Amino acid sequence: MPLEQEQQESVIRRFLSPVRQSKAFTYLWLGQLIAMLGSSVTMIILPILVYTLTGSSTIMGLAMTIYMLPIVIILPISGWIVDHTDRVRLILLTNSVRFVLMLSGAILIFTDQLSLPVLYVGLALYGLMEGIFQPAYSALRAEIFTPDIRNAANALTQVSIQFVRLLGPTLGGILVTVASPGSGFALDSLTYLFSLLCFTLLSKHFISKRQQERRKQQTIDQASSTDSLHSPVKTSVWQEFTAGFVILQKQPWLWITIVIFSLLNICYVGITSVLIPWLFKIHHHLDPVVYGLAMTSAGVGAIIGAVLFGSRKQWRKRGWIGYGGALLSGIALFLLSVITWPPGMVMIMALEGFGLMMFALVWETSLQELVPVESFGRVASLDMFGSFAFLPIGFLLIGWLADQIGGLITISLFSGIGMLLVIIGLCVPAIRRFD
Repeated sequence: MPLEQEQQESVIRRFLSPVRQSKAFTYLWLGQLIAMLGSSVTMIILPILVYTLTGSSTIMGLAMTIYMLPIVIILPISGWIVDHTDRVRLILLTNSVRFVLMLSGAILIFTDQLSLPVLYVGLALYGLMEGIFQPAYSALRAEIFTPDIRNAANALTQVSIQFVRLLGPTLGGILVTVASPGSGFALDSLTYLFSLLCFTLLSKHFISKRQQERRKQQTIDQASSTDSLHSPVKTSVWQEFTAGFVILQKQPWLWITIVIFSLLNICYVGITSVLIPWLFKIHHHLDPVVYGLAMTSAGVGAIIGAVLFGSRKQWRKRGWIGYGGALLSGIALFLLSVITWPPGMVMIMALEGFGLMMFALVWETSLQELVPVESFGRVASLDMFGSFAFLPIGFLLIGWLADQIGGLITISLFSGIGMLLVIIGLCVPAIRRFD
């Protein structure tokens, strides 16, 4: 028994080591975690709000398209901006704008003045901020998650995010059931306010430390340049802008996966964003709290996957693990078109969350290992561009097709296409042999 307790304590110490070793990690972790709570509530309330106003899958698809389109437009250049700008200040800017948007949305809902055009404008602005925030956050995370804490930092981050997603969907469902969507938007605005405080502390602590390190490095570079007969190599603006493409081209695992998932996300994200809310609210006529519980179940599955992945320092055959998780997620989505028992549907969402988490952790750790920190923003933006590029079209297509041929048939069709894409990926040696 003492040995088992010692082993359990060692696992806990391993998971919490980033908090003990890095204040920068702690501020980054808490800042994003708090913001994620509000966002997870809003993402549950938003489709319920749209379906309450219109009852149309096409309109829901259009709303998601309006949200995604600015992300797709800004991502090709946001990575370059991230790598040439203070990343913490970019995060402070984007979260400040999103705080204002959420607060304004809450006021409009409470005063019964929210209309679809106003909602569309808010979604577009929110998407634009998301397209800048995500590469900045990914690059900052790669910089702070140093090799000595990387595995534990990724695992702890994902586990804590999923715990928040456990609370968020259920809380969102309860707020809509007993209060109003405006209360969820108000909560989201408060979480962004607390997040701004955490990132401000990060700016004071981490940025000053990084500037000191840069000054030291500049001193070393100047000293070494006096002893060198060669002038420093200058790069053109075009070379700076295309550095991400050059890095991806050298890593088949990275660029092949980005290409496959640019198509796969149309299927999986389209189903979960457009048709899963329809399935629970419109098709099965279930209370919003049941939909919230289903999304919470997905979070439980994701936590199990994160704990499993983080329990080992190294994993072999990561190509099989990552793509196997994506295949499991597709199977779960397909089963949702067949099973009608609500508790069974909730449990199936746990499988979907588990599968996606296994892929996400394999992908995130591989990016942090293979991509230089100074170029991470550009590579991250290309990764996100590949993931999001076709989503606006996908949302419109899935929403329209569901209204034409039926939501259940659309779910089974697109989940089947997604699984086929995963199998095609596993046929590529660079994917199958990634270790």
